[in-house]
Amino acid sequence: MFLHEKAIEFAKRRFSSTYLVFISYKKEKVLAGYYTIATKPIDVLKKKISNTLAKKIRYHATYNDVSKSYTASFGLIAQLGKNYDKGYDKLITGDELLKLACDKVREIQIASSGKFVYLECEDKEKLIQFYEDNGFVVFGERKLDSEELNYFEEKYLMQLLKELK
Repeated sequence: MFLHEKAIEFAKRRFSSTYLVFISYKKEKVLAGYYTIATKPIDVLKKKISNTLAKKIRYHATYNDVSKSYTASFGLIAQLGKNYDKGYDKLITGDELLKLACDKVREIQIASSGKFVYLECEDKEKLIQFYEDNGFVVFGERKLDSEELNYFEEKYLMQLLKELK
């Protein structure tokens, strides 16, 4: 849905950039997956993360004593998806696709600023475990916007972040 309905408009408005991942298959280039990158300000509650991670974040964020949270502009992996048409999803693993997205965020941060990436996903054990296995940690939840409610079972998304080395 995102690729067909929003990716081009979001790119025109400079909300985000979507990257298509093509892989050679039977002498043709086929779309195996895609990811979308944006930069977005985010609040991270100090009590939701480890002291070690809080120390790292504080160098890249401002701390609010009232809300006990860090505010910073982090790279956002806004979309991450594989192409399930004709079995093309088998041409790339989720780990490989996520690494491509993280590498792109890191490349952007080297040219501008930042050291962290975050993403949001449904509160499904398998999804959260996938991201945790790839170095992300849960730091919060975000209530869905009214236009998002039709696309998800829950009324919120889990938020996860990772330090990029």
